[in-house]
Formats: sequence, C-alpha cells, structure tokens
Amino acid sequence: MIVISNPVAVANEISLIHSLFEEGLALFHIRKPEFTEIEMMQFIEQIKPEFRSKLVLHTQHQIAGDFGISKIHFSERERNQTLLFPFANKTVSTSSHSIADFNALDSNFEYAFLSPVFKSISKENYASEIDLFEAVKSRKNFRTKMIALGGISPENSKTTLENGFDGIALLGALWNHENPVNQFVLCQKIVLTYSL
Repeated sequence: MIVISNPVAVANEISLIHSLFEEGLALFHIRKPEFTEIEMMQFIEQIKPEFRSKLVLHTQHQIAGDFGISKIHFSERERNQTLLFPFANKTVSTSSHSIADFNALDSNFEYAFLSPVFKSISKENYASEIDLFEAVKSRKNFRTKMIALGGISPENSKTTLENGFDGIALLGALWNHENPVNQFVLCQKIVLTYSL
C-alpha cells in the first residue's frame, strides 16, 4: 500500500511517518511541491535511514541518490516534458487522470496513480467526471500497475480493489483524520485480506 504525504506540514509528521513504516507501509511518496532542495534534504534527513529505501520523491529528483532513494515520481505534466532515460536505474511512477492516458503509458513506469476514483478528501470540489470503475473495464495496459487515488478510505478500499485496481494510495483519509495511523492500519488489513 502507498501513502502520499500531505503537501503541507502536519503536526508530528515525522513521528507519524515512522509509525506508518513500523505498521508495514510499503511506499511513502514525499509530495511537498513547495519544498526547495534544502527543505527536501532537511525533511528526508529526519526520516530514519532504514526507511529511506521505501521513499518516493515527487520533486527534487536530483537528490535521490544522496539518500539511497531509488524511486521517483513524475506528475502527468512532468511526464510529458521529461526525458526519462537519465532515470534508467530508478523505479519510476507517474500520475494519470484517464484510462486512455493510463493505457498509453510505456513500460518505463512500474505503477501509475489513476485518479480521482472517488470525491477527493484532501482537495475541495475535486471528483472524477466519469465512473472510473466503468472506465477500468477498458484497461489495456497490464505492464504498469494501476493504483487508485482520490477519496480512498477504509470504507471503499475493498470495493476499489474488487473493481480492477492493483492497489490503493492514501492521502486525505489519513492526513485529515485525527488518527492517521489507525486509518492506515484499517486500510492495510483490507488490502492484505483482499490479496490473500
């Protein structure tokens, strides 16, 4: 399962990130679009070295190697503007907002977020204009794992997985909740049960 950082600081954020990893978090996407290179470095330095191999950088890709990070993420816009070959030794993910865009991804991408599946919890008035469960039926790209993002919560995780997604990513359901770790554990149990 994947967790994406809140774009802005959260109280006790580093402690919460460590707790998520201790509960079995597979990947943590650092999405801090306003961070400078120095701020990103300071943020990563606070994360225990044993967890850094599970980090994915959305920005400041150039510092990944300095921290032993081998995973980077490109937004949809960046994907269309960036030459990926300098990142041949990295695991690369991206974002997509339609099944057509997802189907068109090449094999450079290990996984891609397809969003928003449900009305976003973290972004006001952000919802899909189409039924992504219906759209997923026309999936043609099986080289890239399709990860559901947008409004994912403990209440809809199982349904999401049953409707053709390979995994889920959490953002608002965690960071907008009074107990983010508990929310993660609830979703993790559903994902682990579903994958058995």
